[in-house]
Amino acid sequence: MRLLARAPGKVNLCLYVGTPREDGLHPLVSVVQALSLADELTLEPGPGGADEVVCPGVESPNLAGRALALFREATGWDAPPQRLTIDKRVPVAAGMGGGSSDAAAALRLAAHAAGRPVPEELAPRLGADVASLLRPGRVLMTGAGEHVDRFADPGPLGVLVLPVDAALSTPDVYREADRLGLTRSHTALAELDARVRAAPEAAIHNDLQDAARSLCPAIDAALDAAREAGADHALVSGSGPTVAGVFLGAGGPGRARAAAGAWPRAFAAEPVGEAWAAVRG
Repeated sequence: MRLLARAPGKVNLCLYVGTPREDGLHPLVSVVQALSLADELTLEPGPGGADEVVCPGVESPNLAGRALALFREATGWDAPPQRLTIDKRVPVAAGMGGGSSDAAAALRLAAHAAGRPVPEELAPRLGADVASLLRPGRVLMTGAGEHVDRFADPGPLGVLVLPVDAALSTPDVYREADRLGLTRSHTALAELDARVRAAPEAAIHNDLQDAARSLCPAIDAALDAAREAGADHALVSGSGPTVAGVFLGAGGPGRARAAAGAWPRAFAAEPVGEAWAAVRG
C-alpha cells in the first residue's frame, strides 16, 4: 500500500510569548495559519529491516522518523518496515514549521495505514507546532503548544513569503528573547488570550521578531521588501528568519501573487483548511 499526504507550512499570524514556566518552556498565545505551500509525503513498504525517512537535500529529518516510532510505540502498530519519502517545498529552519508539519503528516499517514486515530498525547510530545498542524487550518495555540483550539476557516488572505538566506535555531531565538527581555508576564498573556480569541486578525504581531532580527540582521531587508510590496502587515514567521507579508481582504491573495512576481525567490501562499488526509497513491 502506498499512501500520500501533504504537509503545509504555516505562518504565525500572532505569536505572544510569556516568561518561562517552571518546566523551562515558554507559554504562548499564537494564531497558527496553515498555508498552501506544502511538502509532499509518501508512505510505503520499505526495503530494509526498519522504518526509514528519505528527504533529499535535508541531512536528518529526524522529527518525522520519531513520529513514526512514537506511533508504533503508543499503538502497537506492527506493520512491516515503512519508507517515508519527503519532497521538501517548505523552507528548512525558516520558522514556517516544515519539519513539524512533516511529523504531523507522518502521524496522519501512519494512522491511516493502521486504521486507527492518532493518540491525542503524541503530537505535543513532538513539539508545539506539531500539535497545531495535526489538523491543518487556523488554530489558536496556547500553553507551551499543547492546547490547540480551532477557529473557523478564515476569509480571503494572501501571504507573501520572503525567504532569508540564513537559518535560525528556535531555541537560540527564544534564548535571545529572554536575554532582550521580550517575554510577557503570565497575567499579560492571559489578557492577550482573551483578546485574540475575540478578534484573531486584529492581533497580528510576533514577540520573537526582534530576537530573530538581533541574531539575523538580514531579516530587516526582507521586512522592508514586504512593506514596499504593499503588505498590510510584515512580520517574521515564527522564530524566523522567513518574513511573511500579510495581505488582508478579498483582494489579498491576488495582491500577494502580484507582489511575489516582483521579488526574486519570493512566492505567494493562501490559507488552507483540513483537506490534508492521506490518500492512496
